[in-house]
Amino acid sequence: MHAKLTGQDVAKHNSRDSCWVIVHGKAYDVTEFLPEHPGGSKIILKYAGKDATEEFEPIHPPDTLDKYLDKSKHLGPVDMTTVQTELKAEDPDEAARQQRIADMPILEQCYNLVDFEAVAKQVMKRPAWAYYSSGADDEITMRENHSAFHKIWFRPRILIDVEHVDTSTTMLGDKCSIPFYVTATALGKLGNPEGEVVLTRAAAKHDVIQMIPTLASCSFDEIVDAKQGDQVQWLQLYVNKNRDVTRRIVEHAEKRGCKGLFITVDAPQLGRREKDMRSKFDGIGSKVQDTEDDNVDRSQGAARAISSFIDPSLSWKDIPYFKSITKMPIVLKGVQRVEDVLMAVEYGVAGVVLSNHGGRQLDTAPSGIEVLAEVMPELRKRGLENKIEIYIDGGIRRATDIIKALCLGAKGVGIGRPFLFAMSAYGEKGVNRAMQLLKDEFVMNMRLIGANKVEDLNPSMVDTRGLFTHTVSTAGDTLAISTYDALVSPAFREKSKL
Repeated sequence: MHAKLTGQDVAKHNSRDSCWVIVHGKAYDVTEFLPEHPGGSKIILKYAGKDATEEFEPIHPPDTLDKYLDKSKHLGPVDMTTVQTELKAEDPDEAARQQRIADMPILEQCYNLVDFEAVAKQVMKRPAWAYYSSGADDEITMRENHSAFHKIWFRPRILIDVEHVDTSTTMLGDKCSIPFYVTATALGKLGNPEGEVVLTRAAAKHDVIQMIPTLASCSFDEIVDAKQGDQVQWLQLYVNKNRDVTRRIVEHAEKRGCKGLFITVDAPQLGRREKDMRSKFDGIGSKVQDTEDDNVDRSQGAARAISSFIDPSLSWKDIPYFKSITKMPIVLKGVQRVEDVLMAVEYGVAGVVLSNHGGRQLDTAPSGIEVLAEVMPELRKRGLENKIEIYIDGGIRRATDIIKALCLGAKGVGIGRPFLFAMSAYGEKGVNRAMQLLKDEFVMNMRLIGANKVEDLNPSMVDTRGLFTHTVSTAGDTLAISTYDALVSPAFREKSKL
């Protein structure tokens, strides 16, 4: 047994020429890795010779160093009693946040998914809230994703025997209790120290499918290890510029039992999420990249720092390659027009998700529900409605939103942010309650619309005449107006600091 390294041993290596860091009580030589770090070298150099665990934890899966740093650079355990802890500047908002946490509403006071969002906004750390809640540019698409559902009206049937309602369905051939799935969202540990495994456990309890994100805070294997029995999981994939890396990820996912491969196709470049950007300049919380790095655009926020590996050259010509390396059904996530759905049918993929990335990519891209209302009549006209499964995500906050999508022909819907907010505010119990609320709403509204089972839902039950008008106002969105953050301009400095 080698003697443990001391804090003094590590502290000597505090420069670009020799850079060691401590993570989870172990020292690593990251000197050669500095230019390759997606978040730039400066953020690592800030912790050169020091303990970087607190900065590392919420952003990186725990197997990151094992995966990307050669074993020869793993220097061994450190005697943490010898490591100097730095006194941090007191965060003026933290005491107030802790008081808000102490005064939180009890879980039973949350009656709908937006309630969780309202609580999370008050109790999350500001950079975490900014990352989760931000949308692209003026956040018009992000708002439209939700408000578009308000333009669809029901045409309920009456005097239907609805004593028994069956909410179960199949998605990609696998049974589930209700037609929604937990869609992929990055950096779960920003909201809860346990991260995405909280969502896995809640999904198991409710027999809901979970899509595992490429950019999770937990490792892929941690999330799969947390599943129970024959619980269904899918993999969301950002395609790496290095296809060998991508192939290994896909093959490993299939080996571990994933039942679907969802390739994200709406992110050849990350959108500008200005709330996320601004949070980097307030001096509070985690900064995943330094503001002075010459190699990384300092204005891009957390999203940019973790996503520089994504391949902007991905194109239709790559689809046959993916079909050749996996037997998992392939679904294209992020389709936004009818013509591309028809192309997806030609290329023989199993499904598409009509999605604009939660309004985080191209602002004023159409909502998923609007595209769905255009797509399904075209597929039916060509006799292709059974050749491909259509999913949507974005803005779903009520079971009525789910039912409207199913009436129009969707096989199921993805829900992301609401479960993150429930997890951030109340942990696993919060996610369980959020899912149960949706289930209760779903049964109630199925009865009220006059449907016994998912297969009964059809286009005759909705009126979409108002769907294709676009607005940018939040005034009509009475439920969400309390949680929507208006975009802000740069703050003026106080006179005393001029």
